[in-house]
This record gives sequence, structure tokens and C-alpha cells, in this order.
Amino acid sequence: MRGVYTAAQVRSAERVVLDRVPPGTLMRRAAFGLGIYAGRLLETVRAGRRVTLLVGAGDNGGDALWAGALLRRRGFAVTAVLLDPARAHPGGLAALVRARGRVVEVGPDGPGPDAVTAVGRANLVLDGIVGLSGRGPLRSAAAALVEAAEHAGAPVLAVDSPSGVDPDTGAVDGPAVTAIATVTFGALKPVHVLAEHRCGPVFLVDIGLEPELPTPHAAILDDVDVAERWPVPGPTDDKYTQGVTGVAAGSATYPGAAVLATGAAVLATSGMVRFAGSAAHPVRAHWPEVIATDDVAEAGRTQSWSVGPGIGTDDGGRALLAAVLAKDVPTCIDADGVTLLAQHDDLRAAVAGRPIVLTPHDREFARIAGEVGTDRIAAARWAAAALGVTVLLKGNATVVADPDGRTLVHPSTTSWAATAGSGDVLTGIIGALLAAGLEPWWAAGCAAFVHSRAASLAAADAPVPASLIEASIPPAVRSVRAAAGLTPPDIAPA
Repeated sequence: MRGVYTAAQVRSAERVVLDRVPPGTLMRRAAFGLGIYAGRLLETVRAGRRVTLLVGAGDNGGDALWAGALLRRRGFAVTAVLLDPARAHPGGLAALVRARGRVVEVGPDGPGPDAVTAVGRANLVLDGIVGLSGRGPLRSAAAALVEAAEHAGAPVLAVDSPSGVDPDTGAVDGPAVTAIATVTFGALKPVHVLAEHRCGPVFLVDIGLEPELPTPHAAILDDVDVAERWPVPGPTDDKYTQGVTGVAAGSATYPGAAVLATGAAVLATSGMVRFAGSAAHPVRAHWPEVIATDDVAEAGRTQSWSVGPGIGTDDGGRALLAAVLAKDVPTCIDADGVTLLAQHDDLRAAVAGRPIVLTPHDREFARIAGEVGTDRIAAARWAAAALGVTVLLKGNATVVADPDGRTLVHPSTTSWAATAGSGDVLTGIIGALLAAGLEPWWAAGCAAFVHSRAASLAAADAPVPASLIEASIPPAVRSVRAAAGLTPPDIAPA
């Protein structure tokens, strides 16, 4: 598990370390790592030897200048474009000049032809415009140079975080950098997971902050975290000991939701799946191993329920959700179920303080907890505390927040899961993990991880429907276990 830290947390840790190391030490460490990664990009990704630095007044500008001096000594042609010449980092600028780097200043009237040409001809542009303290969109001069880079097709390597993108929320409110990659220092920041499409691959340079970092603002799961918790049958397991998942989804209008949510529970290694609802017939046709009935009361005992996709928001949907909640077992509530909670105070009160996972997208979230706004982590955390349940806020970066404040962020590597029925698949996976005994926070986090992996495997760089994402759940689990170095389990008895 990797920690994610706010800009304030990182700055606080930096101050502690700065007090006990010689001046300039942290910047030199950061610049050395930045120079190494920039050199690798130039040598392995982009052919060419021309580097342009976009240098602002902050420490990120200093990092870029020191890295430019390093690249110049390695034989690259380096030009620094100073957006605020009077406030450029003096030590970094002197180092670049000593290395015979070229310097172009931006005047009060904006970038001149030399600056625009330096950006347009670059094989790599280093974005050292603003640092972690920067907020808001790029100013006009910087925006013009970034636009020139985009127009010329010059790739941009972000220093710490893409300029113009809020480091704590990933929000963009005007001109901003879209980077081919980002080199960050000391710790990951929220922007790296909430705005991955702006950051590109993120490379973390260790500058010695880790001992001073506080409790993370949020965390990111890795393959080991998920593999260690994913339910795998052992020699003494049977269909009951692995967990029995109940699914209440779909309707005559939306039978596909029932089929997808149920199938996901089956493929996510539930020992048994019971279905209840008006879509029992298509569920039986697609999944003969499922015990399907028309009514929750007839479904039998389960260790969890997944409810909501496609059930409707009329009296029938309300009755179905109420019947599931009356079972008093861990439950995942999605889609129409979330809308029903928003509409009925008695249902909303019934979930508070129970082992419940809500899985809204932004519009559903707005119905039950207000607009998400620009800070997705804060929104999910507030809703979890207010509602007394675990909240999984769907999106390109999925946020999982627990009422106690613990928060996971899962940055999706692709957008292939943004398709009809994909959320139904996630609902079924969460239900299976709840039935296996995972606490809601872990069940939601591990399910989001595998769901994203399944979408990537299914897509293979081409659009795919949710049914193929669902079919890729077993390969995704194998992939996670293999990446964690776990061997295949023993075969359970029949």
C-alpha cells in the first residue's frame, strides 16, 4: 500500500528535513532524479537532444534548472525560458549558465519569438512553471508557451505535478499542462491519482522525506494488498464456507443488470450465489449454477447481498431494497438502490452504522450527499461519515472512504470501464468479497482494483462491453496473484 499526501503534509516534512541537512540538499536530490528520468525519456522514448525548461519562480523552477545543468553536462542542448527572470532560482540558474546552457527571458509583453521557437523545437519540455503551492490556471505567458508545445507536438515532462492542475484535488480551472510523464519528489500527491490523465506515468524520487511523513491523506492498493485478501478456496473449503452471496438486481425492463451483477458474483469466487427478483428467468438461463427465486424471502441464507442495479425506483424497488436490508447482513447498494436511499428517510436511516457499501457515480452521489465538487476525496470522506457507511465514489479515479476517515484512491489506467453495465459488474464483485468476510472498506477497494484490471485485460486497447469485462474477472485475479508472487491454490474438494 502506498501513501498519498497533501501538499501541506509534504511541505511540513520538507521543513523538518531541511533543518538538518546542508542548504540545497533536497533540491539537488530532486534535480538529480529529474535529470535521470528526463535523460531516459530522451534516449528511449524521444529521439533528439534538445531540452527546453519552462522556469517559474518557485522551487520547481529551481529543480528544472539544476536538472537542466545536469542534462547539459551530458551533452544535451538545454534552453531555459524564464517566465519571471527576477525571481528565478539563483543557484539553479548559475549552475545552468556554468554548464553553458542557453537562457531566454520572458518580458512583460509575453513570450518573444526566441521563447516560442525554443519550445516548438524541443524534443522534451520540462514543466517547472509552478510548484506545490501553485493554485489556479496558468497565467497568460505560461499558457502561451504550453500551447506552443502542444501545437508543435513537443512532449512535456512535469516537475512534481503538472502546472495549472491543483495538487490536492486534480481540479483544472483553465489552461494547464498535460504531461507525457511526471517526476515527483518525496511522496505521491493527490493530483497523481486523481488526475492521472494529466500526469501520465508518475516516477517517485526518494529525497529522504519518508521518516517525517504523517498519516497519509489517502492510500493506493497494490497487487500484494489485493492478493493477500482475495478469497481463495483451501483443501477443506466447500460452497458454504467460501461465502454465499445474494443478488437482488434487474427487472423486466433491465434484465441485463441482474445477469451482470449475478455473473460477477459467480466469477469473483463466491462459493454460492442466490438471486432474488423478477429477472430470475434470464439469470437462470445465463448462470445455471445460481439458485434463483422471485422473492428475497425465499432466497435462503446468505452472508451478503448486492442490491440496486436495474430494480427501479418505484414501490417495487423500494420494497425489494427494504427486504434486503431486513436481512441484516453486509450489503452493497448501487444504482437505483442509492437513489431510493436518497428518496426515503427510513431507508437511509436503516443503513447508518451498518456494514454497507454505497457505490454511486457523481450524479447518484449528488442525490444522496450533494454535489461532488472539485475535491473527490473530501466529498467521499464527508459522505461516509455523514451516512455512516463505506462510500465508493465511481470515476476515472475511484475513491473509497470509510466512516472512520480511511480513504483509498484507485487510479484507473484506462477508461474502458466507462460503459453500460460496468457498474453492475462491480456491484457483484463487492458482494462476493463481503460474503467472504472482508470488511466493507477492503471489499470495496479490492473489488475496484480487480474490476479495473479486468477492464484493461478485456479491452486490449479496443472498446468492450461490460459482459467481456465480467468474463475477464478470473484472468484479472490470476494477474493480481501472479504479480504478488503467489502460487496457484490447491484444488478444493468437490
